Amino acid sequence: MLIQNEFDIQFHLPCETAMIALLHLHPSLQESLRSSDDLNIEHVDSSTTRTITPTSYTDCFGNRCARFTAPAGALRLSGRSLVEASDVQDWQAFDAVQHPIADLPHEVLQFLLSSRYCEVDRFNGIASDLFGHLPRGWQLAAGIRDWVHGKVRFDYMKARSTKTAMDVYTEREGVCRDFQHLAVTLTRAMNIPARYVTGYLGDIRVPYGGAGDFSAWYQVYLGGQWWNMDARHNEPRFGRLLMAAGRDAADVAITTSFGVANLTHFSVESNEVTAAGDRVPLPSAPAVQPVSA
Repeated sequence: MLIQNEFDIQFHLPCETAMIALLHLHPSLQESLRSSDDLNIEHVDSSTTRTITPTSYTDCFGNRCARFTAPAGALRLSGRSLVEASDVQDWQAFDAVQHPIADLPHEVLQFLLSSRYCEVDRFNGIASDLFGHLPRGWQLAAGIRDWVHGKVRFDYMKARSTKTAMDVYTEREGVCRDFQHLAVTLTRAMNIPARYVTGYLGDIRVPYGGAGDFSAWYQVYLGGQWWNMDARHNEPRFGRLLMAAGRDAADVAITTSFGVANLTHFSVESNEVTAAGDRVPLPSAPAVQPVSA
């Protein structure tokens, strides 16, 4: 299938500000791109628009990053891409095995450890009590995902940048990143490597779910590879497109500003399109059946 992505993010900067943006698709999707994957950075004042050229680099997790300094005033980040994605929903690796820690690749070990939002050391006993009875491997990883999905309530109004996995476990509410942080932490506590990811997850072959946004999910390392898991949207989906992966949200923020950056506009779209570029219609939501007295 063909998926077209676009974003338009705008800020007002009170003063000159250095920034980092992770708004490109992940390098692993390079062969699937059917267009450019440019990041347009513009400084806008009352009469002119000036393009800012970033410095690109690859971070220690393999993500493609853009680094730049923007003058005070209005700043716009925008981009558009076309990807030929798999015509299959998220794979379910029911037979994937859990590796003994001694057999894990060196670069995977960091995804067993505590990080900014994932306090693994505080969850060892909790995770063992909740999930110690489950068979190791996919069944254990899926059991943790399903438990978080069932215990945490989604609420945009409960988002805050300082919320950790322990906060989510205690409060039982939050946004997509909170679901994933708790699931990642519990998974690591049971000795399965887990990493937090961001990307596009549009309404593709599912009923319309509301205004577009970037999404967070996570991946577990089983059977020698990484598999997608999602404690918020806990069902196989079409069209997940990876942008960045790291230990938690601190590693993969779509923008990081070293100073005040006031968000003034945010729009994201990710849609299946035809070869001619027309959007593929979405299915209708199932009708609600009246309940008989």
